[in-house]
Amino acid sequence: MVEYRIDRRSGVATYLQIVQQTKQALRLGLLEPGDRLPTAKEVVAATAINPNTVLKAYRELEREGLVEPRPGLGTFVRRSLARPGAAADSPLRAELADWTDRARAAGLDREDVTALVASVLEEHFGKTAAPGERGHEENG
Repeated sequence: MVEYRIDRRSGVATYLQIVQQTKQALRLGLLEPGDRLPTAKEVVAATAINPNTVLKAYRELEREGLVEPRPGLGTFVRRSLARPGAAADSPLRAELADWTDRARAAGLDREDVTALVASVLEEHFGKTAAPGERGHEENG
C-alpha cells in the first residue's frame, strides 16, 4: 500500500501531491490493478490533511481512468502505468541509484541533483507539461 508524504513547503497543491505520488507508485509497479488505495480516513490519520483533499485527488485519478471507487469497499487501482524499465527492481533503477550515490560523493545535494536531472530530462524529452496537460513524458 502507498503511504503519502505531504510537503507543505513544496508549493504543489496537496491533492496534486497525492495524485503524483499515486502515479509514481503505479509507474514503479508498487501499485497494481486490483490494489486498494488507503481510505480517505487512513490518509487523513497519516497526514493530517482535510478528507476533501484526499477525495479530490481520488476523483482526479478516477477521471484519468487509473482508479475506481467501489461503494463500501474503497478505491481500487484499475490500470498500471508500469513499464518494465521503470519497475522498482529494474536494472535502470539500480544504475540510477549508483549514479545518485556518486553525485552525493561528489558533493551534490538534493537540489543540485534535481536541477541536473531536470536539465537532462528537458534536453532529451522536451519541456514537461503543466499539471493536467499531456506532454512528452506522458506519451513515451
